[in-house]
Amino acid sequence: MTSFWPKNWQSQNQKNRQLEKHTFCPNSFYVENIVNSQLRFTIQNGENLANLKAILKELKEELAQKDNVRENAHQNMRKTTGLSKRAILLMHQKKYDKAGKLIESAREIISQLQSSAEEYPEIIYGGMFSAALQEYAEANIFYGLIHGASFVMPNEVKVPAVEYMLGLADVIGEYRRLVLDALREGDAEKGQEYLKTMDGIYIELMEMDEASILVPGLRRKCDVARRIIEATRGDVTQEVRRKSLENYLKQFEYAQRKRRLPKKG
Repeated sequence: MTSFWPKNWQSQNQKNRQLEKHTFCPNSFYVENIVNSQLRFTIQNGENLANLKAILKELKEELAQKDNVRENAHQNMRKTTGLSKRAILLMHQKKYDKAGKLIESAREIISQLQSSAEEYPEIIYGGMFSAALQEYAEANIFYGLIHGASFVMPNEVKVPAVEYMLGLADVIGEYRRLVLDALREGDAEKGQEYLKTMDGIYIELMEMDEASILVPGLRRKCDVARRIIEATRGDVTQEVRRKSLENYLKQFEYAQRKRRLPKKG
């Protein structure tokens, strides 16, 4: 049987195999580079993850500290609001000494919060702190008017302009209670004096046109104050007329009794 393969094909195949052993293989070079690259990436990635864990641990501690500051701040803000409201209630009960002590306690808390704001402004200056400052400003303004017959300055109580003006607008509602108390006591003249103070505060706030733009919520508070003043004016007017009619009837009754008395001599 005749073979179609060359006679020296086996020797040639052995030569080719020996040549392959000493010949450069590009695939093996690339594989080695890929393995080394992956090894370096694995080592570097491990170091990066360790650094990332350290960074996140530090951030977690910082956030935990901020959360504690936030909780304490909110608690103090609620306490300040409560102290201010209680002080206003005591002033209506004419317990001015106790009211003054509560305001002083609120002042100390406000001072602490403002000190904390230097380090954590994003936590302190928020809606809750603004509400606490408004209530605190209202209590101080009301206390100054009732106890000292004068308006306290914003820098005296360390309250920003916005919160001071909003607190001032709320004082009008407290004066309505004073008017009603005076009317129940039969002192219409004192009620009229309180009404004048209400009018004066409202007029001064309304004349500040730019304030309604720069002070959020002031326009709404002024609208509420206007309705309160009009209702109070109606109560005072009715009481004054009632008082006038009562005096007239007393004079008429006195004149009638005098006329019925027998003349002497």
